[in-house]
Amino acid sequence: MFKIFSLILIFLLHFIPSNAEVINDIKILNNDRISKETILVFSDIKLGKDYSENDLNKIIKDLYSTDFFSEISLEIKDNVLFINVVENQIIQEIIIEGIKKKEMVEILKENILSKDKNPYVENNARIDTNIIKKILKNSGYYFSEVNQKILNNDNDSINLIYEINIGEKAYIKSIQFLGEKVYKDRTLRSIIASEENKFWKFITSKKFLNPETISLDKRLLENFYLNKGFYNIKISDSIVEYTDKNNFNLIYTIEPGSKYKIKSSKLLLPIDYDQNDFIGINESLNELIGEYYSINRLKKITKEVDKLSVRNDYEFINAKFKETLNSDNTIDLVFEITEFEKQYLTRVNIFGNNITEEKVIRDNLEVDEGDPFNSLLLSKSINNLKSLNIFGDVEYELLDDKDDKKILNITVEEKPTGEISAGAGTGTSGGTIAFGVRENNFLGKNISLNTNLRLTEESVRGEFSVVNPNWNYSNKSLITSIESSKIDRMSDYGYETGKTGFSFGSSWEQYDDVYFSPTISNFYEKLDTNQTASDKLKKQEGEYLDTLFRYSFTVDKRNQRYQTSDGYRSSFSQSIPLISEDYAFVNSYEFSTFNQIGESEMVTKLSFLGRTVNSINNEDVRISKRLYIPSKRLRGFEAGKIGPKDSGDYIGGNHTVVVNASTTLPKFGANLQNVDFQLFLDAANVWGVDYDSSLDDSKIRSSTGLAVDWFTPIGPLTFSLAQPISKSDSDRTETFRFNIGTSF
Repeated sequence: MFKIFSLILIFLLHFIPSNAEVINDIKILNNDRISKETILVFSDIKLGKDYSENDLNKIIKDLYSTDFFSEISLEIKDNVLFINVVENQIIQEIIIEGIKKKEMVEILKENILSKDKNPYVENNARIDTNIIKKILKNSGYYFSEVNQKILNNDNDSINLIYEINIGEKAYIKSIQFLGEKVYKDRTLRSIIASEENKFWKFITSKKFLNPETISLDKRLLENFYLNKGFYNIKISDSIVEYTDKNNFNLIYTIEPGSKYKIKSSKLLLPIDYDQNDFIGINESLNELIGEYYSINRLKKITKEVDKLSVRNDYEFINAKFKETLNSDNTIDLVFEITEFEKQYLTRVNIFGNNITEEKVIRDNLEVDEGDPFNSLLLSKSINNLKSLNIFGDVEYELLDDKDDKKILNITVEEKPTGEISAGAGTGTSGGTIAFGVRENNFLGKNISLNTNLRLTEESVRGEFSVVNPNWNYSNKSLITSIESSKIDRMSDYGYETGKTGFSFGSSWEQYDDVYFSPTISNFYEKLDTNQTASDKLKKQEGEYLDTLFRYSFTVDKRNQRYQTSDGYRSSFSQSIPLISEDYAFVNSYEFSTFNQIGESEMVTKLSFLGRTVNSINNEDVRISKRLYIPSKRLRGFEAGKIGPKDSGDYIGGNHTVVVNASTTLPKFGANLQNVDFQLFLDAANVWGVDYDSSLDDSKIRSSTGLAVDWFTPIGPLTFSLAQPISKSDSDRTETFRFNIGTSF
């Protein structure tokens, strides 16, 4: 009996928590700069309240989070709480040595965690060293060295000094792809972000050797192969140094393995789940059978589970794919949905955002404080942050809290978000020069500012736009732009026009893969015609003010937006005049479908474009609003030089229709790694002259030929050899067409 009593007593002593102590007074020890009142505010201590050991631990965490203290200890004696602190020294000045450019010094100071007149935190200073190294590598200084030094001042402050040996810039001399890569070098080059250094590339930073860009290249290549069915894709990189001018060879070795198809798919659910809630997911899984493995299609199915997890009855849902490889290059796919232990997030902490506002980060999280913890939504939240393209790195840590709750710590590493771009091109249709400046995180609000200027032989166009991707937390983008343009078509089309105005619009995903984009625009236009123009065209000279409402519905079911091999895209748009003199009403429909033929990599594309413009008040449509066939849609004819003519000028039409059919030829010229070939058939018509029906010229124009895409040392070169099949006597044909461009 005595033994039983002793065991019970021992159990009570070990497993029943001791009583909390009441705090009636607080004493602060060793505080010099930080006042007692400030410490009490941050610690949130209330006199007369019981404080347990967990409560005291929270006080310590809260005080450490201020960055004011390097050491904190608490002790309760006779209901008096003694807080003993060691204060962090204050940084009088941050000094960066070894860099001459003031602009670079300012960029470094803006991005590091430590700041002048702020407490010195040793961990932040270590992180700052890595931030400086990454920024320098992004600027091409791959082998830069950064050392940290502390200089103590007389007033108990410090100077934090970063000694930098910046070294020479490391350039990418060449990019090579080795292994059984299946696809040509030209295709793979167009996927990655890195670029070879050329003497005229004085703006782009992609020519520098950068580990982050290399990692991005590998992810892009891996996703490309995974979407093509290569389940076992392996990609490695190696760097070979050249002895001249610190140039490097960037080599990617690709081992794609076999191409796999989905043999079977199965959905596994907990026994108490309602099967009817998962009918859509089951249908999507069945559609995969017989198709090549595609990571994008699996992600879409996972996205459906994300939506279910928002519902109250599936808050603690988890899902994962299990793949079993078969000897016949097929995969048995199992999509298993499970329910995990019910836990909640008590706190979400954000670290490292010196520039980006915290609400920007929280707005992109699918989880919040007080929500049920869900690993699917957590993964989606981290991916959302990475996709913003304003952070160099995003990491998270999950900590256990009391009562089976979780604390989520998210640490972001900010990166420079400004971009300068420039490019030029020339071809049979004329030359083009473009220049742009872009900021992707204006004022830390994830707002994009974009300024660009584009010049061609017949036009000058400038635009300034502001894009808020998540306006008012609605998951809808808000787009505002101001633009001005001047188009001189006197010699070929008989008119010259200048337009200035602004537009205000939005865009969002209404349903899965269904997008809606409304816009209101207001433009002032001045129109001139030449002396040889007809009297009816001369009557259109003058100044105009148009207010338009435009909208578009787009259904995008492509398997991927770049190098598409399956699916379709359908888009309908209208432009409705609200205030106008000619009240031109525009309708447009565009459709494209893609299909891969059998086991080959041959991809066929069939597309349709139809447009019409008519005045709803029986006025003549202004010459500047009349429709032309886009030059890339009708090869074998000079751009804009088909259709109705008036006094020798091509005046376009009220209606256009285009049908294009093409197929890639992956096996043709297989040894030409930088060249792709394509067969095409184009057919189009432009007709309708509302102000003079006698000028109408309705006839189907068509052509067929061979198109070539060649990645040259200067830049991408595209050219086509086309043979017109049907045409009108007034049309101007063009058997050979080329265009070459490059970026700076």
